[in-house]
Amino acid sequence: MPDGKQAADNHMAVGRATSRRRGDLPVMQAVLRHWLETAPNDRLAHLLRDAVRGFHRALQVRLAGHDVSHGHWSFLRVLWEGDGLTQRELSIRAGLTEPTAFYALRALESLGYVTRRASGKRPRRALVFLTPAGHALRGKLEPLALEVNAIAVRSVAAPDIAATRRTLLAIIENLALDEIETAKEDRRVPSTRELSRRLDAADPARRRPPRSGTRAP
Repeated sequence: MPDGKQAADNHMAVGRATSRRRGDLPVMQAVLRHWLETAPNDRLAHLLRDAVRGFHRALQVRLAGHDVSHGHWSFLRVLWEGDGLTQRELSIRAGLTEPTAFYALRALESLGYVTRRASGKRPRRALVFLTPAGHALRGKLEPLALEVNAIAVRSVAAPDIAATRRTLLAIIENLALDEIETAKEDRRVPSTRELSRRLDAADPARRRPPRSGTRAP
């Protein structure tokens, strides 16, 4: 694994070259500077967020060549493991909200990658299935994700990668247990709609004006 000095040297070399070309730092170089210079002891949650941000940006650059967004990818990778899911099931497995799932699935449907079919037991409940074109994307896109993962751990020793995986799994387990405990206290993550209602109640001034052609209640 590169030590702090090596990382700093790499960061400064790339930063100088980029500054000469563009006059400013690209996003992830700015993020790296934050951790090396501004707040090296910032909270672990922020470090994880920025690492994930780097993964997302690197993958999105590659997905763009196939006219697929990162939002589409989030649902495709779930469906590749098994389709025939409801929109809600997909949103949970992808870790995204139902409104996000709705718009992403509508886009994927228009692109011809997924189709919706009524459930036999509950005709009004639509299940999402991959089309042949959606299945074929896996062979094109998964190698891109593998490439990004390999780049992210380049020069990192195998024991360090294994230790990182154990640590992250422990973090997930601890937070999963915390979620169970907070649920017992009737505390939960509010939906986007519920959160908006709470904010409106706390600050009536933030309420949006009614759309033109509609009457205020």
